[in-house]
Amino acid sequence: MPHILITDDDPHLRRLVRTYAELEGYDCTEAGDGAAAVTALKQVPFDLVLLDVMMPGPDGFETLEAIRRFSQVPIIMLTARNEEYDKLNGFQLGVDDYVAKPFSPKELMARIGAVLRRTQSRTPAAVTNELAFGGLSIFPDSRIVTLDGKKVTLPPKEFDLLYKLAQNEHIVLSRDKLLETVWGYQYCGDARTVDTHIKSLREHIGPYRKLIQTVWGVGYKFEEPDEN
Repeated sequence: MPHILITDDDPHLRRLVRTYAELEGYDCTEAGDGAAAVTALKQVPFDLVLLDVMMPGPDGFETLEAIRRFSQVPIIMLTARNEEYDKLNGFQLGVDDYVAKPFSPKELMARIGAVLRRTQSRTPAAVTNELAFGGLSIFPDSRIVTLDGKKVTLPPKEFDLLYKLAQNEHIVLSRDKLLETVWGYQYCGDARTVDTHIKSLREHIGPYRKLIQTVWGVGYKFEEPDEN
């Protein structure tokens, strides 16, 4: 039974989420602030964390940063803000998904299920072949990316996105297809989620950002740009 940590300073929201999550068969623990969430994660293994952005004391971003110092547990952030900067900040720190308040509890459960399916079925050791594109190398077994021999640690979702694009070199992948194959759901995803992750991923791979090409009105493809 997956164990979920629900972190929010609003007890009514925690109870609402817990009610729906337990109906889905999840075991739930509540934390009223970021410090309590960090303490709980250091004491008990969790399969996923729901983390509110706006909390007294350490906010969601500070809590996320603290968690990522010792754990790669999947994290979905709950936010009343929908600004691109906030999302980019979260993705760079390693968040797996965002859900904007007010949200549909059923959609939240769908997103939780998608993240859990993806992370629990991940078997990186089964794929060991390096993918190399000039100075950019992707190592699926260790989930490592190197740029000109220097290791770059990508947030989990950005690695999955880069690997999916690289596996399909020269093939245009629509935003919906990327949502389905990388995020693990088909209908409750927002195409802007893909765009935001692509923007952050391009920043992380720096000089090789042009390998990820935008196909306007469709999606993205991975190939060397035509300089002519």
